[in-house]
Amino acid sequence: MPGLMGWVYSRPLEPATAGGDLHFLSVCNQGALSRVAVGDVMGHGQAVSSVADDLRELMHKHINTWDQSNFMRELNNTFHKRRKEYATVALLGFYRQTSQVVYTNAGHPHPLWYRAAAKKWDLLEANTPYAEAKAADLPLGLIPGTDYYQTAVQLTPGDLLVFYTDGLTEAGDEAGEELGSERLLKLARTIPVDSPVAAGQALVAGVRSFSNGTPSRDDETLLVLQRMDN
Repeated sequence: MPGLMGWVYSRPLEPATAGGDLHFLSVCNQGALSRVAVGDVMGHGQAVSSVADDLRELMHKHINTWDQSNFMRELNNTFHKRRKEYATVALLGFYRQTSQVVYTNAGHPHPLWYRAAAKKWDLLEANTPYAEAKAADLPLGLIPGTDYYQTAVQLTPGDLLVFYTDGLTEAGDEAGEELGSERLLKLARTIPVDSPVAAGQALVAGVRSFSNGTPSRDDETLLVLQRMDN
């Protein structure tokens, strides 16, 4: 994507070949606006993977639109009509000319954010001190007509954003203890940050080291983006 490099890891819960974790990336007609969506539909397996069609359609419909609030409202109403399904989604738009990001969350785990200038890892949340606006946080499909707001932050060259699903934070060790978001953030502080590939592979390896051979219990997705110099 213009101005961004990325790396994606996606692994459905075996033996399924598709699952409830979703990720989409798009670029607008002018190459100025990129959008990333990472979602987790209730359950896993082939039965829920059809939800991807709805998300793909809305990504295409709003591909040239900077504001994400209507996108999320339509997606929420789509899930509400299904009634048997709900999902969490993290949605991000990146405007290349200004390096500004707009981030909207619907009950999804908050992305990790490496700020290269400060050499510091944080969570990208609605209440981040670096935000220019605040956002609501309600899973999709629960209440029709729910408003979804967006948080705006500025990326600088070298910044990393790490999106993931709870299949990774809920990875368990031999004693049944889950990794959790705090351990994932602690793990991120030990990984290389020179490229999204190196960062992503190190994070996955760290999760595998924690679980020490304990089988996965859910679909797993990890998506790493890095702001480039140009």
